[in-house]
Amino acid sequence: MAAATTGLLICATGCTRAGEAATADARPAGDAVRVLHRAATALVEAGTSRTTTSMEMATGGTRVTIRGEGVYDYTKQLGHLRVLLPQDPAGTSPHRPITELLAPGALFMKNRGAGVPADKWVRVDTATLSDGNLVTGGATDPFAAAEVLRGTREATYVGRTRVAGVDVRHYRGTADLAEAAKSASPGNRGPLGAAAKGFATARVPFDAYLDDEGRIRKLLHRFSFVNGQRKGTVAVASTTLLYDFGAPVHVRLPRPADIYAGRVAEQ
Repeated sequence: MAAATTGLLICATGCTRAGEAATADARPAGDAVRVLHRAATALVEAGTSRTTTSMEMATGGTRVTIRGEGVYDYTKQLGHLRVLLPQDPAGTSPHRPITELLAPGALFMKNRGAGVPADKWVRVDTATLSDGNLVTGGATDPFAAAEVLRGTREATYVGRTRVAGVDVRHYRGTADLAEAAKSASPGNRGPLGAAAKGFATARVPFDAYLDDEGRIRKLLHRFSFVNGQRKGTVAVASTTLLYDFGAPVHVRLPRPADIYAGRVAEQ
């Protein structure tokens, strides 16, 4: 895939339940913009969760999907993901799963790139990425995804539905990455600011599903970036699911000696 230089790229949009609008309850949903601005804070108050991710894009008539699963600590902004690369037409994956460690301002990857020793990590400064690591790692950092909502400019309350057996409220709107960067935590301020400049547009359409405690259960973003090789705009759908709040999370970042300092080959 042409997007190999940015890592993995790419996500199933998730399913909206049929007839969802009809399930909207009569109770007031509150000001949608205000509720969404606070969604990231609600995750910090929750502490931790498990997460599954999916990223999808279509290029050259082929739809590519990358999936991940792991855990995240919102108070420390540390996460651990196991990212599965897409299968080939024969139904097998030519790549080993990539292990990713998420930290404020940094992404660590193992099994990423030809020529990297098996026991070494590749470290990326997310503030230097044109997408702020919203798509580069093949999975959107769960807390960065939540903090995108801090830039919500307009939103509407769609109605009640269920996600993974949990009653949630569905909101649909558009966020501005530049505005999100201004209100983001210090660790995400730089990456989101870079994304605001690097994407084809700083406006990000989204669908957010929040439980009655204001915690994100499902979040779908639609990002647009410019493919440097084809000089065209590519749409990427990134879906993040959060569940099992309070799950134990233990993330140990690599020592400097464990980080690969050489050139990483494209995949």
